[in-house]
Amino acid sequence: MKSLMLLSDQQLVHLYLDGNSAALSALVVRYKSKLYTSIYLLVKDKYLAEDMFQDVFIRVIDKLKNGHYTEEGKFLPWMMRIAHNMCLDHFRKTKRMPAIKTSDDVDIFETLNFAVKSAEECIITEETHDRVRKMLDMLPQDQREIIIMRHYADLTFKEIAALMNISINTALGRMRYGLINLRKTMVEKQIAL
Repeated sequence: MKSLMLLSDQQLVHLYLDGNSAALSALVVRYKSKLYTSIYLLVKDKYLAEDMFQDVFIRVIDKLKNGHYTEEGKFLPWMMRIAHNMCLDHFRKTKRMPAIKTSDDVDIFETLNFAVKSAEECIITEETHDRVRKMLDMLPQDQREIIIMRHYADLTFKEIAALMNISINTALGRMRYGLINLRKTMVEKQIAL
């Protein structure tokens, strides 16, 4: 498995299509944190996010096997687009828009790899992350989604624009206004991060 982790996404996709199921496992391991976190931040339900995470990979497998993956070298944005579309489909079915809430008992930052810190540093970090999540909840949905995709999913503005079917300038503008609104909220609430 270690040797597979050194391969590019494109190489892993070709290995998987040639029958090497460990290649797909390597892709899952490579992107599980980014994908799950992005889904969770959109749906704000741990169990739904886990189900959708699995459904995304089922859909990825189907699309790969049916030859529908043509974006060579852009596996993560392709997979994120599938996840984003699944989230939108879910909200259309339930006839509600995603509301980012922070009252869940799962800390999204537990899925990210942080170096071991002292107990005091852990408490400060957790409080800071909680404040950031609460401030993100106050943003308009379009600004919140851009910030989530850029900072949590690590997508480029070009990838975000393609994923959301908007121009790069619109994505940049939403990010800019989102950050301005976050700063304004910090000043108004006198929050020090």
